Amino acid sequence: MAKYFGTDGIRGEANKGLMSPNMLLKIAQSFGIILKKRSERPKVLIGKDTRVSGYMIEGVIASGLCSVGVDVLFVGPLPTPGIAYLTRGMRANAGIMISASHNPFQDNGIKLFDHNGFKLPDHDESQIEQLIDSPDLDKYLVNSEQLGRAKRIDDAIGQYAVFLKERFPKNLKLDGKKIVLDCAHGAGYKVTPKVFEELGAKVISIHDDPNGFNINYECGALHPQNLAEKVVEYKADIGFALDGDADRLIVVDEKGNILDGDHIIAMCALEMKSQNQLKNNGVCVTIMSNKGFDVAMENAGIHVIRTSVGDRNVMESMLTNDFILGGEQSGHLIFLDSSTTGDATIACLKVLEMMCHTNKKISELTSIMKKFPQITKNVKVKSKPPLANLHKTNTLIKRFEEELGSTGRVLLRYSGTESLARITLEGPEYKRIEEMAKQIENELLQEIG
Repeated sequence: MAKYFGTDGIRGEANKGLMSPNMLLKIAQSFGIILKKRSERPKVLIGKDTRVSGYMIEGVIASGLCSVGVDVLFVGPLPTPGIAYLTRGMRANAGIMISASHNPFQDNGIKLFDHNGFKLPDHDESQIEQLIDSPDLDKYLVNSEQLGRAKRIDDAIGQYAVFLKERFPKNLKLDGKKIVLDCAHGAGYKVTPKVFEELGAKVISIHDDPNGFNINYECGALHPQNLAEKVVEYKADIGFALDGDADRLIVVDEKGNILDGDHIIAMCALEMKSQNQLKNNGVCVTIMSNKGFDVAMENAGIHVIRTSVGDRNVMESMLTNDFILGGEQSGHLIFLDSSTTGDATIACLKVLEMMCHTNKKISELTSIMKKFPQITKNVKVKSKPPLANLHKTNTLIKRFEEELGSTGRVLLRYSGTESLARITLEGPEYKRIEEMAKQIENELLQEIG
């Protein structure tokens, strides 16, 4: 079991614990040491979102890499998928994104990519953890002549924007499309509206003025209610909500209805199948996806594979099964024919492409899926004992599972990035599953203590 890495890199409160300067220095040096074993003079691309702590973390990570003889390329604020793309495009040996994704500004984290732009495999993470805990990291420090160098890349946003626009069919235009875009005061606040505008759309950007502290605050993919109101107010064709590092997307239709990742994956799967573009006639989602998604896919004759939570798990399953479409209910959407990780802007472009191609409204395209009543409760916990050891909680869950039978399900898991337990239930009646969730929460808190 990983000691420092969670489901999406390393994350914690900025300037404390895992995100303290001392720890970050060790992480960077350990990563650099692994890269030095594979290349005589590696170079690493470093990007970040808009958190104020990014300045501190960026400098410490660069120092750690340079101290073991690794060169550094700074690209500044850019979406996580932009770092994955530029790592490939600039032939870097690795990429690092400084972000805590959808978390509040107080938190930060680092996501590591290999030279192909894929999230770092478990084997490499394990080696990094071993080196972090090693007492003799200093022996890897290079002499003055071998120190790494750092320089800033000024046109990173432009390069990434060109890549994104090339993903949109040249025979289609966004002329006449009105889009409300919630940038979450995050990493996509410049590049995403730029792409839509240059493709011809009228873009109304909201929450696009980051100050280092307002990232994700009552906005973005976790808080799309304001976006829904704006879409109706401006009579827009569609609304898009990004998260802090723009790898997650929530959509609002022209009527103000909020659509999660399940709706978008279902829509894309059916449209891609109709165009003979759905490779191996399958999609990959996680255990969190709504039961209604399975029903929609079954009706369409599309194969569904479920994985554990985390876009990296989805990606691994997609590669194993040779799928090109997958994602999470939370809005991580992966189009493997276009990107090596979840990319909210590419997902937006895929949705817009299907609207243009079919000449249908987004509400029509997503009507193919009907959600089962679902509730998820996030419960703050002081510790995370193995769930299998929580006997009273498991007994209660088993009783509820027997009651729901084939009409629903119960899922209890710990967050991989926060001190939370997540309780998810689906069933025929919302009120009843709400009661069940509350009872499970109370039992869980009593048992954990």
